[in-house]
Amino acid sequence: MAHALTDFAMIHSGDRLLLGLSGGKDSLSLLQLLAHFKRHAPIDFEFGAVTIDPMSEGFAPVTLKPYLARLDVPYHFVQEPIVELAQTHMHNDSFCAFCARMRRGLMYRTCREQGYNVLVLAQHLDDLAESFLMSAFHGGRLQTMKANYRVDAGDLRVIRPLVYVRERQLTDFASMAGLPVIVENCPACFAKPSERSRMKQLLAAEERQNPRLFKTLKTTLLPLMSDANEKHG
Repeated sequence: MAHALTDFAMIHSGDRLLLGLSGGKDSLSLLQLLAHFKRHAPIDFEFGAVTIDPMSEGFAPVTLKPYLARLDVPYHFVQEPIVELAQTHMHNDSFCAFCARMRRGLMYRTCREQGYNVLVLAQHLDDLAESFLMSAFHGGRLQTMKANYRVDAGDLRVIRPLVYVRERQLTDFASMAGLPVIVENCPACFAKPSERSRMKQLLAAEERQNPRLFKTLKTTLLPLMSDANEKHG
């Protein structure tokens, strides 16, 4: 993570970061890592966290508020009936895509209302590899998620400090640290295998034959992670 922060100049002195905290292993691990860097990094920055509650049945992030309080991290909890809104506002799209756009918009709004200038997201190298394959196979484009970019309005940056980190590392870290992970339980997203899950299976099968697969993919994806408007060291 330290290498990614440096390579993509993600955090600047005086930044106020807002972490999108779903309660899954990835965002909870990133919460711990940001707390560590805040204590030890030579750069002075602040950070808080936000959870978007889509008001879906079974999503119960009750452990997060006391957990963030113990860590002394400012916490914002935003409720929005995303599942209900999807029934009337979703057109020619999957629920997952609709939900993702809604969550992102609510996180942007929270950043602006609370005075944060950087939104922090917890996607990792496996996520970027899956997005790359989906784009190449189905979109006809060579692209993946950016490591550090500015939104169209120009007032916020979005960073992904885990772009060099493997998902299995985060799984191990969350387990060893005893993090209060909320198991993913969205029935709309997981009622049937998604295209992303198929890409994950494809990559896993290939990695069994080629253990260096993700080292090679990281090199392949580096130019696609960069944004022309941001410095890449």
